[in-house]
Amino acid sequence: MTAVVNTWFAEKLRDREIYSLYLKDHHPIHMPCLQLQQSDWNKAAELARQLNMRFSALWAAEGSRRDEQTFYVYMLFAHIDHRHILLRTPLWAENPSLISIGEHYIAAVRMERHIQDLFGIEITELADKRTWVKHSHWPENAFPLRKDFESNTWIEHQKGREYNFLKAEGEGVYELAVGPVHAGIIEPGHFRFLAVGEQLLNMEIQLGYTHKGIEKRLEGMTAEEAIRVASRTSGDMTVAYGWAFSRAAEAAADIIIPERASSFRAILCERERLANHIGDIGSICNDAGFAFMHVHMQRLREEMARLHKTVFGHRLMMDLIVPGGINFDLNSTQCDMLRQQTQQVAVEVDKLRAIYEEHPGIQERVIGSGVVTKEQAESIGMTGYAGRASGVYSDERVEEAYHPYDNLDVQVPLAKQGSVATRVWVRFEEIKEATRLIDTLLQDLPSGAVKTDWITPEIGVSGLASIESWRGEIICWIRFTNDGRIDRCTLHDPSEVNWLGLELAVRNVPIPDFPLNNKSFNCSYSGNDR
Repeated sequence: MTAVVNTWFAEKLRDREIYSLYLKDHHPIHMPCLQLQQSDWNKAAELARQLNMRFSALWAAEGSRRDEQTFYVYMLFAHIDHRHILLRTPLWAENPSLISIGEHYIAAVRMERHIQDLFGIEITELADKRTWVKHSHWPENAFPLRKDFESNTWIEHQKGREYNFLKAEGEGVYELAVGPVHAGIIEPGHFRFLAVGEQLLNMEIQLGYTHKGIEKRLEGMTAEEAIRVASRTSGDMTVAYGWAFSRAAEAAADIIIPERASSFRAILCERERLANHIGDIGSICNDAGFAFMHVHMQRLREEMARLHKTVFGHRLMMDLIVPGGINFDLNSTQCDMLRQQTQQVAVEVDKLRAIYEEHPGIQERVIGSGVVTKEQAESIGMTGYAGRASGVYSDERVEEAYHPYDNLDVQVPLAKQGSVATRVWVRFEEIKEATRLIDTLLQDLPSGAVKTDWITPEIGVSGLASIESWRGEIICWIRFTNDGRIDRCTLHDPSEVNWLGLELAVRNVPIPDFPLNNKSFNCSYSGNDR
């Protein structure tokens, strides 16, 4: 993150007679940030939209101990040439309110509903005024992310509030409610379908059933304590979440970790990408009745998990990344084991891919199903492989180019059809690329230390990081107190945006093909419900 990034946008704002305060020298904040007047908030979002900037995240924080009378709301954008741009505006703590930016970025609406629910900040001109995180049992005047809300507060169950799903009338139109409890072991989420016969007209998702209060739990923790909680935001992205949290903490502490540690972090993250893409491709095929692919893909994923247990001590590679580096090191024999298995898995996936592509039954189900157009994907800011399947080619390994990816030529799969088949194709291509990257990283593994000493950040200093997980962009922002403990931390999952993509994808899809589409996205309930 460089000062030049926000200077560029500051000049664009001034051209529109929108003036901002550059906070690097005026406030103890590590990353360059532009502070706007509240009245200019929506105008800045409008300008960002006109400049084709991608919306990344929106969050809120109370003022630090030296600034107790104020709330701040932040919004983060990305630009293909100028990386990330961070903006904020202050709100008075008494009856705080802010205008919605939803007319410019529809993906912001659920994040605005999130801060309205948990901070009590009124979002005016909000397109969707329903609660998002706070279900019917939550009292309306309980705001869990405010400092004066005790995390052990007993909440009395409330009754009477309904979630008003979209209705439709017409001959043959009916509602179908699925969840929040599902068959199997998947997490809870409610799907409300409108259909005629077997054809879906619309689907709405209600989430929040697995809301864990992670951001509240992190308050008061040290970085070393908090990493264990943050990396469990979504268990199938534990490496990426751990990396995002650590990079944000390291940015605040102004720490540069050893190169060997950076390379190992990337190896872990690419192995996580491999394992999840392999498992999901098998599950997509299983939902179409193609059990052969499912069995063999799950076998490969299991073999990877067993090697992770042998080499790292954990099947999902949890707790390996820590602020300042990593807490393990591998010898040449262990590195060879990883490299050989990665290559072997890739060879088997290639053979299975040929079988998949030549199977008429599965191709009939996935080709043309669940299309999200490029225009739709851009309008909601879809990220990760789901976005790349629709022609949105953002990849933080390339755009943010954090180490060691700044020294690697990451090949991003380019697609545009936006169907289930395309999302599977992108996954296969990412398996190939992840294999190549792991091989390159293991061959050129730097020597030396794997961890640097942790330095306690100064009071009020914050850090921001963006990591390309296998699902897409993870955002982490942390602000520290005077004793090096976390004052506020927010974590943003790519699924917060990509759930909107799934809702678009299943319109005009037969009900039996919903599971195929759902698994082709495989959005995280847990990551959304942090």
